Amino acid sequence: MSNQTTEKDNAPSKALDAVLVQSAPVPKDAVHIRGYDFNQGVDLAALLDSYATTGFQATSVGQAIDQINQMRAWRLSDEPLTDEVPEELRDPEVRANTRCRIFLGYTSNLVSSGIRETIRFLCEHRMIDYLVTTAGGVEEDLIKCLGPTILGDFSLSGEQLRKQGLNRIGNLLVPNDNYCKFEDWVIPVLDQLLVEQKDQGTIWSPSTIIDRLGREMDDPSSIYYWCHKNSIPVFCPALTDGSLGDMIYFHSYRNPGLIVDIASDIRKINTLAVKAPRSGMIILGGGVIKHHICNANLMRNGADYAVFINTGQEFDGSDSGARPDEAVSWGKIRMTAKSVKVYAEASVVFPLIVARTFAKDFKPQAKTEDTV
Repeated sequence: MSNQTTEKDNAPSKALDAVLVQSAPVPKDAVHIRGYDFNQGVDLAALLDSYATTGFQATSVGQAIDQINQMRAWRLSDEPLTDEVPEELRDPEVRANTRCRIFLGYTSNLVSSGIRETIRFLCEHRMIDYLVTTAGGVEEDLIKCLGPTILGDFSLSGEQLRKQGLNRIGNLLVPNDNYCKFEDWVIPVLDQLLVEQKDQGTIWSPSTIIDRLGREMDDPSSIYYWCHKNSIPVFCPALTDGSLGDMIYFHSYRNPGLIVDIASDIRKINTLAVKAPRSGMIILGGGVIKHHICNANLMRNGADYAVFINTGQEFDGSDSGARPDEAVSWGKIRMTAKSVKVYAEASVVFPLIVARTFAKDFKPQAKTEDTV
């Protein structure tokens, strides 16, 4: 036997025991971390599929893709036919065509950005069922039909921009002239709403006002043009918190009397959630849009699928930053759901997710007069 010893042999046994702790057996079904191999060339589909095994937020993106594909694939015919199923849902064809209802929520900054075109695509092809957004999420879409939002820089001086009549949204710029154009366009629409309220007894809610705005804009580049055309309800519980609110404020002096009924919309969205055979949530950002969708799904004992995409943190107790598990505690997401939160800025990841979910089997049609 050799008299030579290694440094390991002379190492303190306490240190060896601390460093070289024996591993537990690795489960046979454990996922091995492996990223995309660019030796196979650039294949977007394969690249996005590799996110699931890349780790960190790439894996969360992969899980979000899987959740959305499950939402889209589910049919009532996947469920067993029990004695409790009502007669109207027993027909095999009805069951095969009854699908998960998808709620999409997004904050106004995403409509200011190029994510507007992604959302418009989903509405144009009726790939989602219900929208929830903010006042800015409505008006910024309509304003873009009247004048462009332009690229600026995060570091531009607020003082100098104010002197130039330019409004900054991150690194985007919106000229004041765009809002003037919006006022000229929307005030006559509000006048007409008031006429119908007085003459026909029409009761306006945020969702019916948005539907009318989409109809009046009549521009296929608009999200709400397609929502009107495809009968997709758009809920906006904070309709007055933005330029639309400013216009309603000015209108209340110029031509007073318009009433907006928010109670009918909360009944409407909650009823849609309660009656959904299955429910999925895709929420970009936080705040009122996140809570409004989650709270509607509380009425049905929680959504079956949920994807949150935002940069919020939970340490301050905010609803925006809360992980899906907190919503489970409130009954807003079902305990059996495999929900996911992606900690990322939505303009980076949402188009990628759409590319591997809603758009993956989409085949462009011949151009029509409605084509954007």
